[in-house]
This record gives sequence, structure tokens and C-alpha cells, in this order.
Amino acid sequence: MSLHLISLFTHHPAKLINLLALLLAFPGSWLLHATRRREQRAMASLVAQRQSRPNEEPTLDWATLRMNRFFYRFGFACLGLALLVSWISTWF
Repeated sequence: MSLHLISLFTHHPAKLINLLALLLAFPGSWLLHATRRREQRAMASLVAQRQSRPNEEPTLDWATLRMNRFFYRFGFACLGLALLVSWISTWF
């Protein structure tokens, strides 16, 4: 059975390259989704804090903003790399 899979990929390298693109795209899209959900929860928490304490102005800390920005960049980089790898597979 494993010999059959190896011969499948040697005869059709574009499928292997597309599989690599899929393996890059899935974690990138999951990371973008998780970061967006975390950001929305943090904003909802800030709104709740503002309503409970109207005199104080709560804000997100700098480390959280930097972490979200890094995760957005890394997620989009994964998706961009997956798109590039998928385009490369059309040459084979």
C-alpha cells in the first residue's frame, strides 16, 4: 500500500505540492481565526469594564497588541506562502 502512495506522488508531483500548500494554509487560517476571536473577546471585556467603571478608561496592554499583530502577520504569511506553493504546483 505504501509503495502505491509513493508511486502516486512520483507520477503526480503537483498533488504532493498541493498537499504541502494545504498543510501550510490550514494552520495559517486557524491562527487568523483564533486571533480574531481572542481580539473580539478582549474588546467585549473592555466594553464590560467601561460599563462597570465609567470613571476609568481600560485599555489593552502593549504586549497583547504586539502578540495579536504578530499572529496576524504570521497567519497571513502562512496563507501567502500556501498560495505561492499552490501556484508553483501548476507548473508541474
